[in-house]
Amino acid sequence: MLRGVFLLLLCQLCGEALSRSLSLPAPGPVIGLALLAAGLVLWAPREDVDQTDVGKAANALLASLSLLFVPAGVGVVQYFDLLARYGLALAVALIASTVLTLLATVGVFLWVKRRAAA
Repeated sequence: MLRGVFLLLLCQLCGEALSRSLSLPAPGPVIGLALLAAGLVLWAPREDVDQTDVGKAANALLASLSLLFVPAGVGVVQYFDLLARYGLALAVALIASTVLTLLATVGVFLWVKRRAAA
């Protein structure tokens, strides 16, 4: 499993290096994930990914994913007075932006579907 964690971190490091050195618009972890996916396709095409070192490390990290939400929860409690003051405005902005995003996504999907059918 240690080798899997090493490979995950190595891919993220390579993605960060590429992103910063080439001034790419994509974040380093996203580039690292693409490198990891390409590496898995090239070097483990017939294996079940869950049985590889990377798969075991990823499953272990996913099992403790809820721990990553603890700092966010502490931050919410720390700024509870701001949430009490601006909570309604934040809720309205969150709901409105979610609805607008969904509508824009549906609109783009339908536009691409019509263009692809033509």
